Amino acid sequence: MNNWLKKAAPVALASTLLAGCSFGSGDDKASDVETTVKVMYYDESGFYQNYGMLYSALNPNVNFEIVSTQSLYNNSGPSEDGEEFDYDKALQKLLDEEKPDILMLDQNQYEKLAQDGKLLDIEAYMAKDKFDTEGLVPGMADYMKELGGGQLYGFPSSFSSQVLYYNKALFDKYNIAYPTDQMSWHEVIQLARQFPIEGEPEERVYGLKVGYSGDLNEMANMLASADNLKYVDTASKTMTINSDGWKNVLQTSLDALNSKALYFESMDQGMNGGSGSYEDYLMRNPFLSGRLAMTVDSTYLMQQIEEAGNYIKEEGAIISDWDMVTMPVSAQYPDQSSSTWYSDIFAIAKDSPSADAAWDFISYISSDDYSRVKSKVTNMGGFPIRTAYIKDEEGRNFAAFYKLKPTRAQQDYREYEKLNPQFNMMFYNHMNEEFKAVQDGTKTIDEALELLQVKGEELLSQEPMTEEEVNKEMEKRMAEEQAKMQEAAGEAVSETVAE
Repeated sequence: MNNWLKKAAPVALASTLLAGCSFGSGDDKASDVETTVKVMYYDESGFYQNYGMLYSALNPNVNFEIVSTQSLYNNSGPSEDGEEFDYDKALQKLLDEEKPDILMLDQNQYEKLAQDGKLLDIEAYMAKDKFDTEGLVPGMADYMKELGGGQLYGFPSSFSSQVLYYNKALFDKYNIAYPTDQMSWHEVIQLARQFPIEGEPEERVYGLKVGYSGDLNEMANMLASADNLKYVDTASKTMTINSDGWKNVLQTSLDALNSKALYFESMDQGMNGGSGSYEDYLMRNPFLSGRLAMTVDSTYLMQQIEEAGNYIKEEGAIISDWDMVTMPVSAQYPDQSSSTWYSDIFAIAKDSPSADAAWDFISYISSDDYSRVKSKVTNMGGFPIRTAYIKDEEGRNFAAFYKLKPTRAQQDYREYEKLNPQFNMMFYNHMNEEFKAVQDGTKTIDEALELLQVKGEELLSQEPMTEEEVNKEMEKRMAEEQAKMQEAAGEAVSETVAE
C-alpha cells in the first residue's frame, strides 16, 4: 500500500463513520460532566483516527489522554545497565507509572494481564446496560472469557481472517464434491488431487493454491501452525521438532508438493514473462481466470475479482460462480485457525478511577451502531464484530470468515526474544536446509528431524552472542548468500550461451 494511502485510510475511515452516524443518538449519561480518560494505545494520531475522533464527536465532554506504547516496540537489545530488554517488565512499568484507564491489548497481553489480576470484569456493566451480545461474532465473548480465566474483561474492536475460496464451476465440470467448512488440511489436499494435472503450466487446471514458493519448509510450517506445533518450547528452552506431529506434517506436505496439484504464487512470475498489460496481469491469476479450484486468501481476493470483472468485459473470462468455506483446520482443533486474529482488544484497568467512562467507550465501539458504520470501510481495518454486517448480496458463505476462533495456544512471538540471539538467527536457516534435502530426496524425514533436534539443542545451550558477534555472523551469512546468488547467475548465463 502506498504511503499516502496508509495515511489517508484512517482519515477516510473516520470521515465515513462520522457521515454514517446520527449525532442525536449518543449516550448523554455524562453529558454535563467533563471527564478525562487515559488510553494506552500505540500513538495519539492512530487512536483518534480509528476511534477517538468519532467517539469525541458523539461525547464532547469526554477527553482522552493517550499513553503511547511506542517505547515498548522501539526498544531492543541490552539497556544502559547491560540487561536485556524485557517486554513484560517494560509493559508493567508503563502501567504502574502512567496508570491508563483503557488498555488496548493483543491476545497474549490480555490473557497475561487477566491472569495477573490487572483487569476489571465488565460483566456487571453489561448486565446493568443490558448490553446486546446476541449479534456478536459467535463464540467471541466465550473465547475472551476463556482467555480471562472465566471472567470477561474486554472485547476486540475488529477481527481479520482468511478463508478457502473455491470455483464452483470447476467442481461441477469434473463432478467433484464441493469443499465444506472445517475440513482438515489432509482432506483439502486430497480434494485438490482429484483435479487433472495434464497440460501446459499456463493453461492447465490446478487443485489448490497455497503459499508462495512451493518449498517444503513453507508448506510444513503452515500446516504445523494449524496443528499448534512448535519447533521449540520457549518457556523451557527445549527443542520439540523431532516428534510424530512434525513427521506427519512433513509427510503430508511432501505428498502434496509431489502431487503436482498445487499452484504457488512464485509461479505467476514465470508465466508470460511477468510483464505485459494490466489485463495480462489479472489473467495470470489462475483463480480469476477460472483455472484454479481452490485458494486461500483474505477479503483482498474479493476485491480482485470485482476489479477484474469491471476491467475485463469479455463474457466468461473472469470467474463468477464461486463461494468460500472456512480455512482448513487441524483434526485436533477443528474450531480454531491460526489465520483468524482478534484485533485491538480494549479492556479496563482494575484500579481505574474512570471505569464508568471507560466502559462507555468500550460499549460504544462494541455496539451495533459502530459496527454498522465501520462495515462501510471494512477492508481498511478488518471486519466489525457484529455479524449483521458481514455478508454480501449474493448469499455466499460469509460466515466462513468468523466461524473459526483464533488458535488458542499460539506462542507469542515476543517469547522468542528470551532465547539467545544465535538461535533466532540460525535455526530457521537450518530448517530450510534440512527440509530442502528432504524435498530433493537426499534425506529422509526422520534423518532431517533428528539432526534439527540436535542442532537446535546445541544452539540453545550456547552462551548468548554479543551484539558485535551477532553483527559479524550476519555479515558472514549475507556474504555467503551473495556468493550463492552470483554463482547461480553465472550458471544461468552459461546455460544461455550454450543454447
